[in-house]
Formats: sequence, structure tokens, C-alpha cells
Amino acid sequence: MMKTAIVILNWNTVDYLKKFIPFLMESTEGLDAGIVVADNGSTDGSADETERLFPSVKLIRFDRNYGFTGGYNKALAEVDAEYFVLLNSDVEVPRDWLRPLVEWMDSHPRCGACGPKLLRYDKRDTFEYAGAAGGLLDRFGFPYCRGRVMHSVEEDHGQYDTPTSVLWVSGACLMVRSSLWHKLGGLDERFWAHMEEIDLCWRLQLDGWMVDVVPASKVYHIGGGTLDNASPLKLKFNYRNNLLLLENNLPATLGSRSRARRRIFLRMCIDGCAAMVYLFTFRWSSFRAVVKAHGEYRSLRHPGPVTEGSPVHVEGLTKKILIFAR
Repeated sequence: MMKTAIVILNWNTVDYLKKFIPFLMESTEGLDAGIVVADNGSTDGSADETERLFPSVKLIRFDRNYGFTGGYNKALAEVDAEYFVLLNSDVEVPRDWLRPLVEWMDSHPRCGACGPKLLRYDKRDTFEYAGAAGGLLDRFGFPYCRGRVMHSVEEDHGQYDTPTSVLWVSGACLMVRSSLWHKLGGLDERFWAHMEEIDLCWRLQLDGWMVDVVPASKVYHIGGGTLDNASPLKLKFNYRNNLLLLENNLPATLGSRSRARRRIFLRMCIDGCAAMVYLFTFRWSSFRAVVKAHGEYRSLRHPGPVTEGSPVHVEGLTKKILIFAR
């Protein structure tokens, strides 16, 4: 078993693989780490090019696209390592990015997952939208980040250079203990893509573990490499999966299924107001995305009882989780 497995789930991003794998290979020299590319049924020759250009990289081929969640679950079932790193194909890593993450996990046995500072590839002194310096949720379940609120993104002046616990770190670069990954069943495949890493990080903390940002490590993310930020499909995933996220974790956090249901209903009303804005401003595809998201959420909800009990208080758990109890 290797110490660290860096796993890239690829779908039709052959140019990113050719551009960024050499940086990744250089960064793992001298470390007990291996690189895995899991190809999610690409049709652009990604798998063949990876095999030809990077023979030392372990290649896993899938017969079709299983989504981000299903693809990673299938890939990591075939990987044996103490730590898994989920890494997007559109991320450039500097030479010294991995060691701080491994050392942090080694020295903090209650840390279940961690991640680096996420910076923009094209503007390297600025945080990247997808994860910045670690993520949180507001009381209605909307994600935001240290270094990014809504569409406002900060420059990195070292203001978040102290390691800290957060609710979630971006799936663009996420290190997790393999034992916990298997214990919790990996990613929730109902999500398909988007917010599944928030769900995993939240479930880790409800199980008693910490999720930390390690700013001594930083990587550079392009973003939107697989699905464009303006895509109605991405908008649908975000609205739908946000509700699945709350359904999975609010009952245990609040200690009450009924309180969780009331909070989710309020969130759905807010979504409905957003849909009306889309409608009255003639953004038809966005309006339809919200309607479809709510319909799919209803069909994907777990039919059985949801875990509840006393509100969960984990030592060191960020108060941004417990804000839901207010």
C-alpha cells in the first residue's frame, strides 16, 4: 500500500492531462505517492494519450461516464493507499504542494480530510471561486468560502495563512483518509456532480472528524474544465444537490428531523423566489433548471427515516455548521 494516491477523474480533458500531469509527476518525486488517472468513458482519446505519454501513471478505464461521484467511487475501490487525493484535471500543482498536506494528516490524527489554498490559474494572487481558502455554509445552506462570497473573490495577501477547521474543502483538490472514505461509503452518487464534496466533509465531521485547510499548500485551478459555469445543467445540479446536502446532514446537526424539514422548506421557498426572478427577466433556461432541480430532489429523497437525535457537537467543529441551530 502506498502512502498517498493522487487520483484524477477525467472526462474529455485530454489537453489538461497533457499539460498538467508533468507538473504532478515532478511534485511527487521522492515521495511515497502514486498518480492514477480514472477515465470516465472519454471520447477524445484521453485514455490512449495518457497511456502513451505517461506509462508510469496507473490508468483505469471505465466503459461510460459515471459522473463525478460514481466515477470516484469506482476508481477508489481499485486504489490501495493510506491517503486519497481527489484532484481535478484542470489543476496545476507546484513542486511543494503535497508534502504539507501529508505532514498535516500525519500529525493531526483527528483530521479526516484537508485541502490546500485554491488559487486562480490565470491570476495567481487571487483566490479561485470553487474553494478559495476553505468553505462554509450560511444558515440557509448556501455555500461560500473564506476568500469568496457570492461572486466577489479576494486577492491572497496571506490573510488566511493560518491552518484552520472549515466545513468543507473543494473537491478540486481534497485529501481524505482512505479508511474514512470506505467507512462512510465514499461520495453520495445521487449528487452525480457538484456539492458532493461538501456532503462528504459534513458527514466526516458528524462522524467526529475534522476538516482542515492547510495554507502551506496551494494549487492553481482553472475551473469549469468539464462543465461551464453558465450551463443550465450546472445550475440544476447546484439547486438540486444543495437540497440533498441539507437532507443528508441537517437532521443530525439540528437533532430534529422536523426542524430540518422546516429549514429545507424555507430554503425551497427562497429557491422559488430565485426562479421567479429568472422568469421575469426572461432567463428561461435558468428558470427551468430550478424547476427541474426541485422535481429531481423530490424523486431522489430517501424514502426512509432520516437520522436524528441530540444536536451534534464535535470538538473543534466549526460554528458555521452549528449556525443552523440558531
